[in-house]
Amino acid sequence: MKRVVSLVPSLTEAVAETLPGALVGATDWCSHPGELDVVRIGGTKNPKVERIIELAPDVVIANEEENRVPDLDALRAAGLDVLVTEVRTVPDAFGELARVLAACGAPERPGWLRAAETAWRALPEPAGRRTAVVPIWRRPWMVVGRDTFAGDVLSRLGVDHLYADHPERYPRIPLDELVAAAPDVVVLPDEPYRFTAEDGPEAFPGLACALVSGRDLTWYGPSLAWAPRVLGEALRAAHR
Repeated sequence: MKRVVSLVPSLTEAVAETLPGALVGATDWCSHPGELDVVRIGGTKNPKVERIIELAPDVVIANEEENRVPDLDALRAAGLDVLVTEVRTVPDAFGELARVLAACGAPERPGWLRAAETAWRALPEPAGRRTAVVPIWRRPWMVVGRDTFAGDVLSRLGVDHLYADHPERYPRIPLDELVAAAPDVVVLPDEPYRFTAEDGPEAFPGLACALVSGRDLTWYGPSLAWAPRVLGEALRAAHR
């Protein structure tokens, strides 16, 4: 079995679900599965490069958005095989997951990945389109912008976020501008900033707010199998 270090929480879950025992290291932010017992190698933005090298993995899996180029270059310079994913759409996620799992030693597409592909393929055409803003941080307020996985997920569920054409992928937008945009719904995930019923909706008086799991909105892994159903329910509930 190959030895794998993961620098991406969603990929950690994907590998753990598919190849139990393959992971030898993961970041401090890799929270799923909850019982994962591997060496923790720091954060996604500040991994302990020397500790990773000591683990002598056959492959290190990373992401172009979540991980820093200097860290990945240092791992390559040490002779490690580093696989970097790029995921901007749901189809991207399926392709990259298949590539990652094959590189980690999976002989075929796992059942959960096939189920996820089926769930998204069976998604009906939205009955109508709604607009949204999708904050990911406050102090300062930051939102989902152009060319993001979360934006594509929402689009497939009939929700068009208002900053999809912004020059930046995660622009800083003043709160008064977000409120003035008057979206049909404000989508508030619980990561990277942990929005809750008590921390987030109060900033958008008079606007419908949908509290959603960041794992369902932004992770590409086993959660893709149920994300369209769970997110769809949360978005519909915000309009009742």
